[in-house]
Amino acid sequence: MRPLRYSINVTLDGCCDHRAVSPDADLHQHHIGNLQQADALLFGRVTYEMMEAAWRPPAGTGARPDWTAPFAQTIHAAKKYVVSSTLEQVDWNAELLRGDLAEAVQRLKREPGRGLFVGGVRLPLTLAELGLIDEYEFVVHPRIVGHGPTLFAGLSKYVDLEPVSRKEFGSGIVAMRYQPRR
Repeated sequence: MRPLRYSINVTLDGCCDHRAVSPDADLHQHHIGNLQQADALLFGRVTYEMMEAAWRPPAGTGARPDWTAPFAQTIHAAKKYVVSSTLEQVDWNAELLRGDLAEAVQRLKREPGRGLFVGGVRLPLTLAELGLIDEYEFVVHPRIVGHGPTLFAGLSKYVDLEPVSRKEFGSGIVAMRYQPRR
């Protein structure tokens, strides 16, 4: 069974707004490794549209630092599933995931392969509620921003986790991986 992994950048005070963090080359390399552990990415509409706008080629000259090119190539090539009831169609190597979410994700997890990777805020909340996330990674940035959105706002039950690994970057960013206690 393919594991479903979740990774999110977050500030010390819990903000998961992508504009509140400052990624660097080391962090992009780390996220490339995350994507390479997955056969497909799972996004909600908002995250899909944000990632497509940021990473789909062609990027204008000087639109982003050169060290982001390997990440852009990796995410561009990845198979993507998009959970949305409002989008009529997707492209960028993507397919809409319709119907019962739990059933659709369980079907994807049963397929052979290395794993699935989910990003975003709202979709992972739903997947956590359903008990479908097999690994959580919180990439904590040494910054306090004083605003949200925050992770898992509205979660109806505790998700107890046990540590799997921890990686510190020279920038002070710390990536911590956890698995649900079963």
